[in-house]
Amino acid sequence: MNNFKEKLSIVCFGEVLFDVFPTHRKIGGAPLNVALRLASLGVNTHIISRIGKDAIGKELVDYVQANGVDTTSIQIDEVFHTGEVIVKLNEKGSASYTINYPVAWDKIVCIPEDEIMVKKADALVFGSLVCRDSVSQSSLLEIINYAKYAVFDVNLRAPFYTKEILINLMMQSDFIKFNDDELYEISAFMNSPYHSLEQNILFIAEQTNTKHICVTKGSHGAVLYYNGKMYYNSGYKIDVVDTVGSGDSFLAGLISKLLNNVNPQEAIDFACALGAIVAKNEGANPKISSKEINAFMSPI
Repeated sequence: MNNFKEKLSIVCFGEVLFDVFPTHRKIGGAPLNVALRLASLGVNTHIISRIGKDAIGKELVDYVQANGVDTTSIQIDEVFHTGEVIVKLNEKGSASYTINYPVAWDKIVCIPEDEIMVKKADALVFGSLVCRDSVSQSSLLEIINYAKYAVFDVNLRAPFYTKEILINLMMQSDFIKFNDDELYEISAFMNSPYHSLEQNILFIAEQTNTKHICVTKGSHGAVLYYNGKMYYNSGYKIDVVDTVGSGDSFLAGLISKLLNNVNPQEAIDFACALGAIVAKNEGANPKISSKEINAFMSPI
């Protein structure tokens, strides 16, 4: 049933930055990657973040605006610089990150205009990394209270998280997205007795009172737990260029479909295809048309 309602509105909260690769740099940050992909899918998208008063900050805002994301809630910091992350790729294209601290996005403040925007939106998307500093953390914990549908993209980046903050964010979320390693790590510190993916999904759903959980499994697809039922996609075979932003596009595709009341199986199939196409391109935000996604899912 594809009865799309009026245009979705989604707010993303958190880090905006430059991913600095050995030979070049690209705009990134998980919440921003999600926002850019949502905008490309026709969603009315806003980002709440903070940049420095510097040239790369201006470049970032110009790029985000040009790609259809509303930037009026990107704050400018007089003291701290725009965020940068050093990215290293291994021979399989998997990324590891060195994340500078403190930077402008650690100091996001909560303002009444943003609270009103979140209240009006269909969903709020956020991760755990933005909670590494108490300023942005307290702003997020305040703004979650206004969300109709809170989407937690776990995105663990050691050492920038604590058990307490993760449990707090999960308790306040309507939808949680993990990768399989994150699911097992968090289940373990919540003292789960279980060993299987499905049992741990159900364990976390019960412990945190969350009806919607998704777990990505790299090249092996994903599992979606939605209103008491499991949905599966086994992944798509591709030649990986780099995995940066693949999970972010996956989440954008999934949330945009589910909030438009698309069948959950169709939603997870679409999201896995979108994530795979990103992984076979360079960087987090390659241009991808719906025609390309459909052709990838059904080549004949």
